[in-house]
Amino acid sequence: MPRRRGARHRQVPVERAMTAAVPAESQRAIGVAGALIAATLWGTTGTAATFAPDVPAVAIGAAAMGIGGLLQALIAIGGIRAGLPLFARHWRVLLVGGLSVAIYPLAFYASMRLAGVTIGTVISIGSAPAISALIENRLDGSRLTTRWATGAALGVLGMGLLAIAEGGPAQTTPDVPLGVVLGLVAGASYALYSWCARRLMQHGVRNRAAMGATFGLGGALLMPVLLLTGAPFLDSATNLAVGVYMALVPMFLGYVAFGAALSRIASSQATTISLFEPVVAALLAIVIVGERLPPLGWLGGCLITACLFWTEMPLPQRWRRV
Repeated sequence: MPRRRGARHRQVPVERAMTAAVPAESQRAIGVAGALIAATLWGTTGTAATFAPDVPAVAIGAAAMGIGGLLQALIAIGGIRAGLPLFARHWRVLLVGGLSVAIYPLAFYASMRLAGVTIGTVISIGSAPAISALIENRLDGSRLTTRWATGAALGVLGMGLLAIAEGGPAQTTPDVPLGVVLGLVAGASYALYSWCARRLMQHGVRNRAAMGATFGLGGALLMPVLLLTGAPFLDSATNLAVGVYMALVPMFLGYVAFGAALSRIASSQATTISLFEPVVAALLAIVIVGERLPPLGWLGGCLITACLFWTEMPLPQRWRRV
């Protein structure tokens, strides 16, 4: 019997076959849910850090991202070994991703220390979606849609209003311009490691192995920083509990969810959804820490929520090209 044209037998990895069996819209919904879960968990870090005021911010960042990254590598060790030929072929992507993971917490927490928490957070998180979209546009040739640009603008405006509301009276900060620059470095490193992890997945590396290798490398690079600055974690049980929580919940579980998102949606889309993080942080600050959010802050939170609905809700057929 003659073969039908194009009917070649190909072996498809089980993980990829299972993914392909799920409709595209369902895959996208799972990816969006993963990014939202990650943003929600990340939003708890600020409130958790208030319970360990004596621990330097850089030490918290190194512990959270460093230990969390090594744990991701540990649970993915089998996949990492199986993917060694692919990692060897795309070692530059892995190296850039690992370096970006190591740079991100140092730049992010230094930005908050120099420019203030609100400005540092807004610049670091708010700049990531735009930088991520530019990376995809330049390196992948993806098109920047009007819908995404409108949604990102709503999100950044909402973050700005939220920052102004949370900031309250002007406070003395050591070096705002340098803090802004470091915030942009943090946003760029966040966008870059997201792109690198997704690129490894696109090259055939499995989701968990790509995240484990990228974050494991970054975590290993952060260990010297933790050894130099992390002694206050041992000063009290509360400080130690905060360090354990930051490593296990927001960074480990959060990035497991983020990895699931990156395997299903574009990195620019995932970083845009992460704008939900400051909304969670503000709500927790109100409920747990006892802070008050003025009307301007609530407006900012509504704009960020509107950004998520606008960019992620299915559009009518006639609007799909927007």
